[in-house]
Amino acid sequence: MISVPGGRVTLSDRRTQSSWSVDLEPFRLASEPVTQAGYAEVLGERPSASPGERRPVDGVSWTDAIRYCNARSLVEGLTPAYRGGDDVTWVEEADGYRLPTEAEWEFACRAGTSGPRYGPLDEIAWHRANSGGHSHDVGELRANAWGFHDMLGNVWNWCWDLYDPEVYGGYRVLRGGGWFDEQWSCRAGVRRRSHPTFRVDDVGFRVARSGS
Repeated sequence: MISVPGGRVTLSDRRTQSSWSVDLEPFRLASEPVTQAGYAEVLGERPSASPGERRPVDGVSWTDAIRYCNARSLVEGLTPAYRGGDDVTWVEEADGYRLPTEAEWEFACRAGTSGPRYGPLDEIAWHRANSGGHSHDVGELRANAWGFHDMLGNVWNWCWDLYDPEVYGGYRVLRGGGWFDEQWSCRAGVRRRSHPTFRVDDVGFRVARSGS
């Protein structure tokens, strides 16, 4: 886990042509997406379409990611960050694993940069033009300035947030782009949405924890 300092990030949504700023407290974020081996170690499941111990786990829903976070917290003697079944609530004072908020995700992805990417695309991301039609082992490409790998490309990352509850109900935010996406989607500011039970072979997640 990499410690990320507090700060401010401005998010924007292309669909609504809106933007908003979020102040962040210090937090910790995994340097890589959860791998297939790591997921199996905690939950005993291997849902991914393209097997590989060091490849990011895929084919996991938002609810699967929540379940993983709580299970890993219990394994490590931490307080689970989530309560509830169908109506999940975040216990913000808990020290256990959780999904990053989308503001945390974008702040960590940008790592102090302001452009659409933190480096040349082929050096930092697996996307449609260079992936060969599948995911790749995490950490193979260049990290950003704060040490995070695969923030763009490889697999989309589930985030905690609702996308736009007034329009899309319970749909949750996805960030980062995946191995099947055109380069346009692999940018720090791109937002995508999906139902929390949705599973597909280019969506995974990474974990966060509160505090520095």
